[in-house]
Amino acid sequence: MSTLSSRPAGASVGRSVAHESAVQHVTGTAMYTDDLTAQTVGVLTAWPVQANHAHARVIGLHAEKALLVPGVVRVLTAADVPGVNDAGIKNDEPLFPSEVMFFGQAVCWVLGETAEAARLGAVAVVVDYEALPSVVTVAEAISAESFQGMARTVQRGDAGAALDSAPRVFEGVTEFGGQEHFYLETQVALAQIDDGGQVFVQCSTQHPSETQEIVAHVLALSSNAVTVQNLRMGGAFGGKEMQPHGFAAVAALGSLLTGRPVRLRLNRTQDMTMTGKRHPFHATWRVGFSEDGRILGLQATLTADGGWSLDLSEPVLGRALCHVDNAYWIPDIEVHGRIAKTNKTSQTAFRGFGGPQGMFVIEDILGRCAPALGVAAAQLRQQNFYSPGQATPYGQPVRHAERLRTVWDQLSTTSDFESRTKTIEVFNAAHPHVKRALAITPVKFGISFNFAAFNQAGALVHVYKDGSVLINHGGTEMGQGLHTKMLQVAATALGLPLEAVRLAPTRTDKVPNTSATAASSGTDLNGGAVKNACDQIRSRMADVAAGLLGVNAQDVRFADGKVTGLGKPNSAIFSFGEVAAAAYMQRVQLWAAGFYRTAGLHWDPDRMQGEPFKYFAYGAAATEVEVDGFTGAYTIRRVDIVHDVGDSLSPLIDIGQIEGGFVQGAGWLTLEDLRWDESDGPSRGRLLTQSASTYKLPSFSEMPQIFNVALLERATEDGAIYGSKAVGEPPFMLSFSVREALRQAAASFGAPGYSVELASPATPEAVYWALTAARQDVERTVALDPALADA
Repeated sequence: MSTLSSRPAGASVGRSVAHESAVQHVTGTAMYTDDLTAQTVGVLTAWPVQANHAHARVIGLHAEKALLVPGVVRVLTAADVPGVNDAGIKNDEPLFPSEVMFFGQAVCWVLGETAEAARLGAVAVVVDYEALPSVVTVAEAISAESFQGMARTVQRGDAGAALDSAPRVFEGVTEFGGQEHFYLETQVALAQIDDGGQVFVQCSTQHPSETQEIVAHVLALSSNAVTVQNLRMGGAFGGKEMQPHGFAAVAALGSLLTGRPVRLRLNRTQDMTMTGKRHPFHATWRVGFSEDGRILGLQATLTADGGWSLDLSEPVLGRALCHVDNAYWIPDIEVHGRIAKTNKTSQTAFRGFGGPQGMFVIEDILGRCAPALGVAAAQLRQQNFYSPGQATPYGQPVRHAERLRTVWDQLSTTSDFESRTKTIEVFNAAHPHVKRALAITPVKFGISFNFAAFNQAGALVHVYKDGSVLINHGGTEMGQGLHTKMLQVAATALGLPLEAVRLAPTRTDKVPNTSATAASSGTDLNGGAVKNACDQIRSRMADVAAGLLGVNAQDVRFADGKVTGLGKPNSAIFSFGEVAAAAYMQRVQLWAAGFYRTAGLHWDPDRMQGEPFKYFAYGAAATEVEVDGFTGAYTIRRVDIVHDVGDSLSPLIDIGQIEGGFVQGAGWLTLEDLRWDESDGPSRGRLLTQSASTYKLPSFSEMPQIFNVALLERATEDGAIYGSKAVGEPPFMLSFSVREALRQAAASFGAPGYSVELASPATPEAVYWALTAARQDVERTVALDPALADA
């Protein structure tokens, strides 16, 4: 086993510990970016002037009346930008646009002494528009050939020939919507300039280094003149990877021009109307099966709704294409991907980053085709699993493919799948107006950024003379427990109790050039960097301790805050602090900058071939639902999950992530219905679901009555930090079992073999129409052959 993976006895990692900020969270003492405003003197508030067109040219902007509003200090426009008027990294996101690209886009910002003054000032700004034609839906974009970015294709073998010769061929269209991040803390930044002209931005961002880069180029500064700090975030889910940059730049610009601190915090409606969401997708497909249900070939075209600019749409599409296979061997495959350009918010990263969208396509295909093939959906899925030795369509060997079956078999046993399936059949036969169903689905999710350069991280670790430790790393904390795990990693690497280690906020002047905390790679990357720094310090301290103990440095042991030597009597023990003090006296360096890069990755984005992932995370979920035939309303009765996190660094954190990811995924698939005004009226392109009153989120009432989560045992991942695996994104896709259970329940209202086409999200209305279609199919069949009525 590699030194990175090996775990010492008595390690802090592997223990179930509370989140490092749990007490502050529940007592309300945890500080977030906007909380700092109350501690800052003379803060101005920024307020957007939002466009009321989906697409229009700005032909006049009149701020005179706004400046007359009491408390208004300044109106920021494009003329005020000293550097590049762009909030993105592809030069396609003007910070102050001359052409409005979506309904609600900010055309300028008002600075006021108070939020109310700024709001009233924004109302007083007059903007003249020339309305332009707009594209709102994916269907419109396809018809108008409105696309952006690079089209990609994943291909292996000859899918066309495989389909031509396949005994059973099916085709269809699969469409599914996006998802609002709805983080509890909206987008927020607080900027100020110090007496040396240094720009300091506190920001709720997953990518401080990129926020720093964007602020710098907007202000025409070098990166060393801008520092970005992130205390913690009240949720992010990918929505704060790219989207915060422009807001931070506006706050920094306002501060630079006024000489005063500027706070920008979006309210909920502003956040929902101005920021990107999960990409909706449209897919067309043809699939071929053998007579016994083996997948022979697949052809598909995936169209992602990218919104008005590229943002992260290209890598999101790339990951979707790399996850169309999910857990299944598809010998001949040809999947094309493209990005639609529409006049909507620029869609962005969201937990899973395209993986859920790709998996949705194959899971929808299998769920729809299983009844027509006369095969139980669970059997159809299982018999098409990858086997050891097989590779993905993009050429990466599926290492540990046997874990798919291990997870599946364990879950089938612990969920009592076969027995409960029979019980449900008896229940359904006795209840014509209420049906139940039990579905099981797998997950195979690749871990690493699919842009190789992002797979690196840094850390800065200080050991003080008293033996206490302070760590900085490049990752950001958004509630997922990354900081907790980093404390455990540092304590383990230095042989210290957890309470001896403290963590400092993420800052770009402490750890530079960091990658976003995204792609479920935060622990792998930053953990590797923290351990690297700790190992350097420990090695130096071992040389000092060797002199104190009279042993070879290789025989020095660090454990539980004590330093001992092999073969020495118990009396020859020094505390970690004593060795640190001795090292200082000997002028030995007690701090270190750590670095980690993920090894073994290679990827050709043009050919869509290579090995972009360090490893795959596996999992499976079984969900039982009950559906009311009169209304389509449903309840989730029970969920069972077995998930592979390697050797967990922090089991309590990981189980929480699995539960949270599953529920968020279920929200996307069943409840969260983004609606846009598609009419030709004056509000065309307006987001209609722009608050919690119109956008349904999962709540306690949607939680399963029984929720069992188990971590796969004996699953060490060699080559990853202390043998662990990522856990942020993979559990999200376990929620496909909910949708597939609803499909099966709706099918139970029809005749055997009826294939249900279920809209997404599968709201109660969608389920009602699906089960109604199943009933009507029975009625049509009986009308054609009355003899079937008794059957």
